[in-house]
Amino acid sequence: MLGGHLLEYALACALAIALAYAAWTDFRRREIDNWLNAAICLCVPLYWYSQPGFGLIDIAIQLSIAGVTFGVLLLLFSLGQMGGGDVKLLTALALWIWPIKYMQLLIIMAIAGFALSLALYGWHHLRRDGRRIKVPYGIAISFGGLWVLADYYLPRLQNAGLLG
Repeated sequence: MLGGHLLEYALACALAIALAYAAWTDFRRREIDNWLNAAICLCVPLYWYSQPGFGLIDIAIQLSIAGVTFGVLLLLFSLGQMGGGDVKLLTALALWIWPIKYMQLLIIMAIAGFALSLALYGWHHLRRDGRRIKVPYGIAISFGGLWVLADYYLPRLQNAGLLG
């Protein structure tokens, strides 16, 4: 089973690494690199190709979801409620992740983002830091993406006998 899906698994692993890196850089610098978001987008056609039975209608659906995502998040960015790197990362993920799983990602991301925001608010309050809190939301986005990838791929690997 694994042999026919080797490219798919390799690309999913690369995406997982990219998400971990995005979370790390957002934590450290409050920034997600443009080259990283571009690389995630540039790998999408190869990922689509690796999917058995993935056709033009599926591509149109993914592009539509990414377009809607970008439009909504661009509005939030223009209102100062979201960073540009976060907009690009979520839009790129909309190209990779099927609609139902993307909704799951958004829900998990919202919960993780809420927890992260509360933790940062508490930290700032304890330190009596009066500055505006900058939440590294790339951490929550990456967490949601990694959760969805694990939810989809770990059972498949287990069924193939590659995990305990």
